[in-house]
Order: sequence, then C-alpha cells, then structure tokens
Amino acid sequence: MRFEINELNYTYPGSVRNVFQQLSCQVTEPGFHALFGPSGVGKTTLAKMIAGTINEFSGEIRLHQMNHVLYTYNLERLPGWSSVLDHLAQITPASNKQRMQELVDSFGLETCLNSRFVQLSLGQQNRTNLTRYLLQDFDLLIMDESLANVDESTKEKIILKIKALYPERCFLYISHNVAEVSKFCKQILVLRSHHKDPQAVLLQGQDFNGRQSLKVRDLEQCMLEIVNAA
Repeated sequence: MRFEINELNYTYPGSVRNVFQQLSCQVTEPGFHALFGPSGVGKTTLAKMIAGTINEFSGEIRLHQMNHVLYTYNLERLPGWSSVLDHLAQITPASNKQRMQELVDSFGLETCLNSRFVQLSLGQQNRTNLTRYLLQDFDLLIMDESLANVDESTKEKIILKIKALYPERCFLYISHNVAEVSKFCKQILVLRSHHKDPQAVLLQGQDFNGRQSLKVRDLEQCMLEIVNAA
C-alpha cells in the first residue's frame, strides 16, 4: 500500500504562478505519515489531488492498493438537525458498528453524543468529524489539520489510538506542528516552494506508538531536519 507522484505540474485557475513544477515524491508503506510545509506551498491542494477532487493537472498520481481514499479537514461541518449519536449511527457501515463506542470513548466524546453538532466546541467538532471518517471503509485517510483546536494530551491519545487500531492503513496527516509530526509520524513528506529543487523531501519521523522509549536527542534532530528541509 503506497502512493507515488511523478512530474506533477499545476497552476491555480486564473493564476500564472506555478504551485507544483515537476513535483515527484512518494510514500512507500502503510502507517501514520505526514505532509508538512509552510503555508501557501500547496499542501491542501496536493491532498485534494491525491483524493481525486482536483484533476486538472499534468503528471501522474499512482495509488497502489488504495481503492478507497478519504479526505477530511479542519472545521468540516456535520448536519445540524440530528444528534452526534444519531448521525454516527446512521453513517457507520454495519461492519464497523462495534468500533464506534471504542472511538467515542477514546476521543472523549461520550458527553457530546446527545448534542447537535452546532452545540459543540471547535475541538469537539473536529474530534466528532474525525470519528465519522474513521468509521468508514478506507485505505488512505488524509487528515488536513483535523485535530486543530484539540488540546495536546487529547491529541496524543487520539493519534496513538489511530495507530493502534489501524496499523495496516495509510494516513497522511497535515499539520504545522513540527514537534508532533516529528514524534508520531513514520514518513514525513516535506513540501517546499516550487523554486526549490527538489520540491518535496521525504524524511523519517520517530513513529512513536506509546510503547517504545523516545530519545529527546533523536526527536530534536528530526525536528531540525524538517525545519531545514522546509
């Protein structure tokens, strides 16, 4: 299970500025990976291309053993006329029903179940939205700042739970937090300005799973490599 991008070129409609110019990169295995880079380099655009919602580009995106790709983003809305519980129950496939309560408990959503989505805080909304995607059938889930507005301890608990429950799936986590990307992600795809060559650099993260020891020196070195690459 992997994806590769070959010689991708793209310009925003109505613009003369290249977003991607001969961009080539790949993620080579399942796991919790990251797409990292400064604002404006095209992380969300690339994510939507991988998900298939932007198609007007030249070059090639090849998905290997990834038949179901989902894309979720920060502040995505849920229907406001039903409770969180009713919505999750309605959209969850029968084969995944047994996992719903486990995710609700792990993500701290028990007190939110009888509330409507609009009644939740921003952090609760993002956790609820991520839960509904994790309850679907997918091979690759792209998480575009999906844990924004979530406190750090809860965020760590959620990421570790995802890694424990879905070791054979592929995740692409978009975040501006270099520390969490370094700590939790296996492969880190650093996206850079189209003026830089190469436009993307693949680095190895610490892939922390909550069970192994984490050396501060290794984490700091990984963070430094990411910042220098960007």
